[in-house]
Amino acid sequence: MHIVYPAVVSALLFSIGVYGVLARRNTVLVLMSVELMLNAVNLNLVAFDVWLRDRLHGGQVLTLFVIVIAAAELGVGLAIVLALYRNRRTVELDTLRELADPGMESTASPSGSTATSAPASPATATATATDANQVQVSREAAP
Repeated sequence: MHIVYPAVVSALLFSIGVYGVLARRNTVLVLMSVELMLNAVNLNLVAFDVWLRDRLHGGQVLTLFVIVIAAAELGVGLAIVLALYRNRRTVELDTLRELADPGMESTASPSGSTATSAPASPATATATATDANQVQVSREAAP
């Protein structure tokens, strides 16, 4: 078997996966693109294992580990996507740029650090910076 054929197919699969990660805005499609990239790596591992005639079949063993890691990554990724959909009602990456709650606002302090203010509630939180490494938070009752 020529090593060029699986190497070219693997490079094409990996390129399609990179394009999917960079160009897609849907979280599920990005996860599918990452899986496509991992499958391209698996194809390379098996092809070079066969081409080199390794007696221990190290490439195939490593492929099994990559498949297990990919399955775990997919499970955790889909759990995160479902949690985001429950909270935000969308899985579009453009709207998920901030990790704060939808009602949270981000404000910048004069020193360059950012402080997050909570939405209107009976108790408001104020943050004061005492030095560059320590932030005190005090709770005050709203009038």
